[in-house]
Amino acid sequence: MQMKLKLTMLAAAAAFAGVASAQDMVVKIGHVGPTSGGIAHLGKDNENGARLAIKDLNAKGIKIGGKTAKFELMAEDDAADPKQGTAAAQKLVDAKVNGVIGHLNSGTSIPASKIYSDAGIPQISPSATNPKFTRNGYKTTFRVVADDVHLGGTLGKYAVKNLKGKAIAVIDDRTAYGQGVADEFEKAVKAAGGKIVGREFTTDKATDFMSILTNVKGKKADVVFFGGMDAVAGPMLKQMKSLGINAKFMGGDGICSSELPKLAGDGMADDQVVCAEAGGTEGEGKKAMVAFNERFKAEFKDEVKVYAPYVYDAVMVMAAAMQKANSADPKVYLPVLAKTAGYKGVTGTIAFDDKGDIKNGALTLYTYKAGKRSEMAVVR
Repeated sequence: MQMKLKLTMLAAAAAFAGVASAQDMVVKIGHVGPTSGGIAHLGKDNENGARLAIKDLNAKGIKIGGKTAKFELMAEDDAADPKQGTAAAQKLVDAKVNGVIGHLNSGTSIPASKIYSDAGIPQISPSATNPKFTRNGYKTTFRVVADDVHLGGTLGKYAVKNLKGKAIAVIDDRTAYGQGVADEFEKAVKAAGGKIVGREFTTDKATDFMSILTNVKGKKADVVFFGGMDAVAGPMLKQMKSLGINAKFMGGDGICSSELPKLAGDGMADDQVVCAEAGGTEGEGKKAMVAFNERFKAEFKDEVKVYAPYVYDAVMVMAAAMQKANSADPKVYLPVLAKTAGYKGVTGTIAFDDKGDIKNGALTLYTYKAGKRSEMAVVR
């Protein structure tokens, strides 16, 4: 009897030990974005997208390698600065994260990508659109948005064919993103038979654009394209109005945020702005995006700015690869991640090509009416 009791107690202890070990797996996901500085509102938007994904993954009780995975977010601020971005990347590598989502900007994502590549840690950017990001041959580098060739090219063609622009001025902020998308826009305008009347430059920290806008006005531009972010585009629109420039204002996903009307104040007229956001959903896919936006607002008491849904999908795609590979070890799940195809996310179906770019990436064209962003069309 005593022997039987002892055996029963041993079995119970073994069972308990089994339960404990099943819980004993932490998966660290790094996230990097600018949560300080001029575009901190976009960086926080990204970080919140990651937080929502981590919460959902933990609620599901996902098993990896026979253990229940507990996902933890390691969030770093790069202030949209390349030096701070590489320092943040090294910090995550030293912490032995299982994967990284970020960075927000092309200018920080590109230098950081080498650090992740050297460490063999997969990196998925939800928003870096400069083509160079995936052109360095790193097997660890991915993105879930279309690049500037597609984004700038679509907007350039639209400026000539749809807006009937006769005199088109281009301004960029000299960042990897701003200059890259402006270059592609300019190429597409010329290819469509349009005329570029001027190319001006500013910085991502500037607040006074009177000199370059006076040049633009002198050239009678009827379309102004800005390669940069909403924190600069808003004040630029105000100053355009003060100079009596009534041109259409165009830009990429960097300006295409819910914050732009607040940043522009009374400087933005209805239908004046045309911008494109990488990604886009149609038909049934719209329901998933609407549901995500509602959940996000309930969770964070704030509207989605731009990229949060893409961050959410990036985290989920990474976790799905870990599940499929039955391992959170980067060298084990990386080949599985690279073969991602047909993943149904809130931003649409995700599949990667051999460079790590999203296949058949969509773009959504928007304008603004009564201070609210209004969808015009989804194009591929």
